[in-house]
Amino acid sequence: MKKKNTGLTIYAAVVFAFLMIPLLIITVTAFGGGSAIVFPIDSFSLKWFAEVFSLKSFRRSFLTSLEVAFLATMIALLVGIPAAYVLARSSLKGKQLLKSVFLSPTIVPGIVIGFILYQFLVLSLRLPVLVSLLGGHFLVTLPYVIRVVGSAMEQFDFSIEEAAWSLGCPKQQAFFKVVLPNVTSGISSAFMLAFINSFNNIPVSMFLTGPGISTFPATLMNYIEYNYNPAVSAVSVLLMAATVIIMVIVDRTLGIASLAK
Repeated sequence: MKKKNTGLTIYAAVVFAFLMIPLLIITVTAFGGGSAIVFPIDSFSLKWFAEVFSLKSFRRSFLTSLEVAFLATMIALLVGIPAAYVLARSSLKGKQLLKSVFLSPTIVPGIVIGFILYQFLVLSLRLPVLVSLLGGHFLVTLPYVIRVVGSAMEQFDFSIEEAAWSLGCPKQQAFFKVVLPNVTSGISSAFMLAFINSFNNIPVSMFLTGPGISTFPATLMNYIEYNYNPAVSAVSVLLMAATVIIMVIVDRTLGIASLAK
């Protein structure tokens, strides 16, 4: 048993090192003073972090990504929560097929979805770039909302809701006062998962961006194509730091354990 635990510990350490060493290398290269990404660094400097904030394209695309990701996630929640409730509450014969339809965007490759949306939203409907981008990100985030909130709904005891009905509470009020408060952890998890996937999405964004409107990942990819300097590493470090800060805030307010339920 002790030998097995030692082997498992070594295996876990190797996997952990495989995941963390690239992040450590990126973090170190972000503080390099040279004009190219090198490891180990020749000199220490913070100029590339200042360079990130000085680039207008980075600032503009970052705000665009935040706006699109937030709006797409909120719309996905407004649509996905009732859909997840209906799927969990009803006993339709084709419920599994309907779930598969809702989850299909996670199965189909993103580049295929991006091309289809480009053909339909941009070329056929001729929608504005920002509206097309928002519609594409909504389609990408909706399956995550339905999946996560649906899992929380399936664990909910709907007899509590029925008890509220029997006590005279209207169905709509029972949904907001009884059901939603008991699945807040699922909704919070769905929001974070959908927001992160929308913010980091590249395939759909590459097809739906246009002149003057670009998401942050797409702008970063275009920047890497012509510039291979530590500013790219600095952006990565800032994004990692922002993720850690968000997770700490969530842990302090909601608790990581509650989101895992």
